[in-house]
Amino acid sequence: MTSTADRQNSHFDFIVCGAGTSGSVVAGRLAENPEVRVLLIEAGGDDEHPHVLEPANWPLNLGGKRDWNFSGAANPHLNGREIPLNMGRGLGGGSSVNVMVWARGHKNDWEDFAAESDDPAWNYASVLKIYQRVEDYWGSPDPARRGSGGPVHVAPAREAQPIAAAMISAAAEMGLPTYDNPNGVMMEGRGGAAINDLIVKNGQRHSLYRAYVKPRRGQANLTILTDTLVSRLLFEGQRVVGVETLRDGQVQRYFAEREVVLSLGAINTPKVLMQSGLGPEEELRRHAIPVVQHLPGVGANHQDHVSFAVIFEYETPQPIGYGGSEATLYWSSDSALRLPDMFHCQVEFPVPSAQTAALGVPTHGWTMFAGLAHPQSRGQITLSGPNPLDAPIIAPNTLSHPADLRCALENIRFVQELGAQASFKDLVKGESLPGTSDARALEHYARNAAVTYWHQCGTAKMGCDEMSVVDGQLRVYGVEGLRIADASIMPHVTSGNTMAPCVVIGERAVEAIRAAYSI
Repeated sequence: MTSTADRQNSHFDFIVCGAGTSGSVVAGRLAENPEVRVLLIEAGGDDEHPHVLEPANWPLNLGGKRDWNFSGAANPHLNGREIPLNMGRGLGGGSSVNVMVWARGHKNDWEDFAAESDDPAWNYASVLKIYQRVEDYWGSPDPARRGSGGPVHVAPAREAQPIAAAMISAAAEMGLPTYDNPNGVMMEGRGGAAINDLIVKNGQRHSLYRAYVKPRRGQANLTILTDTLVSRLLFEGQRVVGVETLRDGQVQRYFAEREVVLSLGAINTPKVLMQSGLGPEEELRRHAIPVVQHLPGVGANHQDHVSFAVIFEYETPQPIGYGGSEATLYWSSDSALRLPDMFHCQVEFPVPSAQTAALGVPTHGWTMFAGLAHPQSRGQITLSGPNPLDAPIIAPNTLSHPADLRCALENIRFVQELGAQASFKDLVKGESLPGTSDARALEHYARNAAVTYWHQCGTAKMGCDEMSVVDGQLRVYGVEGLRIADASIMPHVTSGNTMAPCVVIGERAVEAIRAAYSI
């Protein structure tokens, strides 16, 4: 017999799995209503650490306990490399370990989402209202597009370093438009260059956990469990009624009287779905997992921004600003494109891959990442086994589509030209890597230099076709009581960093939940 105390400790209205960007939004917003009991479960630990809070320390989280330490499968298109696929683990998820860039996506990203979902609540006009609601923006006034007084502190990089300003001037020399910020009119057209907007407040990282959840810690209706792994979903028939977890080797069950929301990210969300019986029937049967609902799109459509470091040597050592990434450039190489195909980030120190580091890296230098804004390559997540601790198999298939290699070489050459502009005179001695324009050598370099921008998404996509996993309300097809709110629902990767779009995804989930339950 279950006691009243046990029931209070194990039964909630909503269970949110994952305290990353979207999960923090969902849990924090739902907990605004004191009558709604919310459980937030996070596999990682707390965020009270200088590696999280100090902006310049973000690289120290990579490969450590605040990183899931995922790795892609050996890829013949990258000369057999297995590239690291870092992902935040802990309160705040990626927003606690990333480069803190607030990039809202292009207007047509959101028009695409609306078309894919057949739901106008995802279109640009609707999403713009969400951004205005959530932002507390401290940049140049733009009341038609920017918000104030919201939970998310957003501001341009303060006192940006000379190399960031030089990059923007160099873009102008090449005929590109420049803007006060990258989140207004710049992302309604062909693109341009601007100083980054960052989530840095009073000199410290202001993660989405700190924006949405931390102010509510201590409320009676919000329970937060850290160091607790969500292992599988619990069902009654076709309805999700709770989750099973692992903590210190102990199994515990928690029950949701209304809904479970999965916000585990583009790797762990499809993993938990499949290990719970939701996914491609063939994949589930291969691991003797009973099929609850055949969903062929679970684990498919894996996407990520891929980039290639072009590294330049400084004339004299230069300081590093907040996080070291203070300027960005989006551009459409063809004016007829609906979305930018170039996504270039400036970093104020050298960032080679493990393979290109052997070519010689300057002690003092900076990096311009030549990035593909919308790669055509698609990967897949599959299972290595049916158990919670069996690692997922990630096959990103980076550069598998021939158009991506062509675009990569065009992007690298563009950045080489950018770095040769007069704006860098007296700051930059010259290009160190790749240091060649020969087509064959550049192709070999690209395959060895390709790295992730850490923007994995798309593995439980929103839409109306047979490969879609959720509808426009983020409800999982074929079951009740389950929504997904994280980057896995993106039909395609957005233009730019994915943190801000994940806030929109969380806000959209809350809008749908509140409407469904009148809360």
